[in-house]
Amino acid sequence: MREVMEDVERWRADGKAVAVARVVGVEGSGPRLPGAAMAISDHSEVSGSVSGGCVEGAVVAEAVDILEGDGKPRLCTFGYSDDEAFAVGLTCGGTIRIFIEPLNW
Repeated sequence: MREVMEDVERWRADGKAVAVARVVGVEGSGPRLPGAAMAISDHSEVSGSVSGGCVEGAVVAEAVDILEGDGKPRLCTFGYSDDEAFAVGLTCGGTIRIFIEPLNW
């Protein structure tokens, strides 16, 4: 999370809404370990990584949807057997769980 804080603080100072996505679980082989974080502004700006690139686009879309919608956190799961995960490039053979929440501080 430390690596994204500078961007988060800048976006917040500019009046942008921000969400944070964190890897909270990995089963089998995964691109990043639990704790990996990514921040996303409501302008689709990104800092950090939760998957080394393979599902980042889907995570950004979920985060922006949260920021523009009801603001409720979500737990998203991407696995090799998911058609969506395969389409966005998660071919490592494992399953990753990513918790996405808006920052409200």
